[in-house]
Amino acid sequence: MPHSTRLPRTGLVRHLAALALAGGLILAAGPAPAQDDPAGGAAVAIAAETATRDGTTRLTLTLSKPIEARAFVMERPDRAVIDLPEVNFQLDQETGKLSGRKRDGVIASFRYGLFAPGRSRIVVDLAGPAVVEPVETTKTREGAVLVSIPFRKVDRDTFRKAAVAGDPSPAASAKAAPARESVDTRPLIVIDAGHGGTDPGAIAATGVFEKDIVFGFAQSFAERLEQSGRYRLVMTRDRDVFVPLAERVRIAREAKADLFVSIHADSISAAPQVKGATIYTGSEKATDSESARLAERENRADAAAGTESGEGPADVADILQELTLRETRGFSAGFAGRLMGQLSPVMEMSPKPHREAGFKVLRSPDVPSVLIELGYLSSKSDLEKLQSEEWRDRVTGSMAKAVDLFFSGRATLSRPAPVAPRRSAAIAPVSP
Repeated sequence: MPHSTRLPRTGLVRHLAALALAGGLILAAGPAPAQDDPAGGAAVAIAAETATRDGTTRLTLTLSKPIEARAFVMERPDRAVIDLPEVNFQLDQETGKLSGRKRDGVIASFRYGLFAPGRSRIVVDLAGPAVVEPVETTKTREGAVLVSIPFRKVDRDTFRKAAVAGDPSPAASAKAAPARESVDTRPLIVIDAGHGGTDPGAIAATGVFEKDIVFGFAQSFAERLEQSGRYRLVMTRDRDVFVPLAERVRIAREAKADLFVSIHADSISAAPQVKGATIYTGSEKATDSESARLAERENRADAAAGTESGEGPADVADILQELTLRETRGFSAGFAGRLMGQLSPVMEMSPKPHREAGFKVLRSPDVPSVLIELGYLSSKSDLEKLQSEEWRDRVTGSMAKAVDLFFSGRATLSRPAPVAPRRSAAIAPVSP
C-alpha cells in the first residue's frame, strides 16, 4: 500500500476556506503586487504533503494560484532545492518535520521560507540520492492549485552528476542602500539579525525559531540607536529573508561600516542547564572546543538554506597590510570589552563571556565586528527573557551605552560617507 499524507476531501474544503480568507487579507494588507503578476499578490500555500507510490515520492503544495517551480539537487549533504516566486506559506508549524514513521520515501524533512525579495525556497533534506522529475500542476474542482514535485531514487553516480550541474542562478544578494550626495560623518553601524528565510537557526522546544527572536531584538537595538541621532544604521535584513554569510560581510564592507554587530541565540538540547550570553570576536583559532563547534554550526547556514557558501574576503595581504587586520581585531576586542562591562549588570553572562572563533560573518579585515549569543533557547529561563519586552529594552539600552563608549574616544574612526537612511535594510535581488 502506498503511504500518503494527503488531506481528505473535507479537510481540503476547510483549507480552501482558510486559503480564501488568507488571500483576501493579503490583497487588502499585503505588499504591492508585482508588475508581472496580473492576479495581484503572492500565491498562498495552505498545505504541503508527501506521498510515496511505485518508488516515487511526491511533495505536493496546495496553492491559491499556479506558480513556476525550478528544482536542482546538491551534495554534501544530499538535498534538493525548489525555487519559487514569492509564496505566503500559511502552513502548520510542524509541516516538514518528518522523523521516524513520518519519514516518507526519499524525503527526510523539508523547510521553507522567503529566500530573497520576490523569491521563496523549499529545501528538502534527502534520505538518499534522488533526482527531481518534471513538476506537475493540476487544479482541483474546489479551485485550489496542486503543484506536485516528484523525487525518484537514483544511484550515487547519477545523483553526483545531477548535483555537479548545481544551481545555475547566483545566490540572493544584498547591497548597501544607494548613496545620496550630501555627506554624513556619523559612524555607520551594521546590525545583522542571524539566520532568516529558509534558515530558521536554532529551534526551542516550544517551537520558537532563533531567526524570529534575533530579528525582533535587532530591530529594537536599531531603534534604540536611532533615537540618539548619533549613528547611521544599516540592517542586513529587514524581514524574514535569507542572506548568505558572505553577503552580510560584503554589506558592511561596501558601506564602509565602522562597526558590525551580529545577533544570535544558541541552543544545546543536551544541556538545558547551560545559559547566559557570550560575546565572540573573530580569530583563526577558537578559544575552546565549544566555540569552535558553535562557529562550525553557524558557518553551515548557507548549506541549510540550499546555497553554496560564497567567497569571503581575500587574503589580508591582498587587501590591506596585516597591521590593518590587527588594528581591526583590537577594535573588535575593545568593543567586546565595553559590551561586557555594560551587559554584566543587566543580564546573565556565560562563564567565559568573551571568546574567539572563526565565524564567517566576523571575517572582515577592515570592519570591527562582534557576534553576540544572547542566550540559549534550550534554557527555559533564557527563553523567557529573550521573549520579554522589558528584558529586551533593558539589554538594548545597555548595548547602546557600550556603542556610545566605543565611539566616544575614537573620533578618527568615523569616515565621511554619503548619507543613507537611518535604518536601511538594503536587500536587493540579483538577476537570475
